[in-house]
Amino acid sequence: MGVLKQLAEYLYLRKPDPDRPKTTFVKYMHGINRISLLMFLLCLIILAVKLIFRH
Repeated sequence: MGVLKQLAEYLYLRKPDPDRPKTTFVKYMHGINRISLLMFLLCLIILAVKLIFRH
């Protein structure tokens, strides 16, 4: 699976792959990946705002 397709699934822009394994550990892994990706994007937004409104 491509990286962009996986990112789209994590950000709820695309439906998840129905053939993906549905074990508990894979579900936890995807949840942690989703949280870390959202935190990374939030930090990028904060850094961009700080750069734009810098004195």
